Amino acid sequence: MPKQAEQKRFVAIDLGAESGRVIVGTLESLDVVHRFSNGPVRVRDSLYWDIPRIYAEILRGLKAAFAKYPSGIESIGLDTWGVDYALLDGDGDLLGLPYHYRDARTDSIPDKVFAVVPREQVLRQTGIQFMQINTLYQLLSMRLASDPHLAAARTFLTIPDLFNHWLCGSLVCEFTNATTPQCFDPLSRDWAFPLLQAMDIPLHLFPGVCEPGTNLGALLPDVALETGAGSLPVIAPACHDTGSAVAAVPAQNSHFAWISSGTWSIMGAEVAQPNLT
Repeated sequence: MPKQAEQKRFVAIDLGAESGRVIVGTLESLDVVHRFSNGPVRVRDSLYWDIPRIYAEILRGLKAAFAKYPSGIESIGLDTWGVDYALLDGDGDLLGLPYHYRDARTDSIPDKVFAVVPREQVLRQTGIQFMQINTLYQLLSMRLASDPHLAAARTFLTIPDLFNHWLCGSLVCEFTNATTPQCFDPLSRDWAFPLLQAMDIPLHLFPGVCEPGTNLGALLPDVALETGAGSLPVIAPACHDTGSAVAAVPAQNSHFAWISSGTWSIMGAEVAQPNLT
């Protein structure tokens, strides 16, 4: 009998607000090759993400994956939590550590937004529930504080887009995670520029938006060398972790509801069009 073909393997990097995992998977099995803790770091009165350590753990996990499976891996994909972001300068370098969404700098900021743009208009432009952790309020807090990082920034990336930038050099935001900041118009499938302009947030920061499934490019040579991965493609899945979780529901049609339980629990359903009411 002919020898059965080896199943294709894929590397998934799944980063949550409390832990991270690097997984080698097929359509039938998952092998967690590296797991690590995650969480905020307090410096004086502010909460940040230890982004360099998280990236070091990603590289450690990739190295473990390719040591265990030196051949047969097709591609790499990454997802994270939503809302948080990084700012890059003109050379593509990181401007400061990204803030954690529970940092107190957004206290009272939503009311300052609604004093300029009514709640109903914000909802119609973004379709996102009102939580003070949202990126819109984080960015406005930087502008109101005349934060020099915002003035020096040239590119805004959400957290998975930052890691993809470090892995393969891409400078785009993936669609599902771009919808989380309350800065994105789900009808036009582009940034909510009228809302951002009303908040006096620099419009030039926001890069192009790619669809899930986009090939972002091959691993950068230094990453490929350090991890032993070779020139593998980095694919943008649904880069928001809830989006990837829902995409993985083994439903046979669209008539289902889902519950996703992680740092918090969310219930929802897939619909054909955004509901902005």
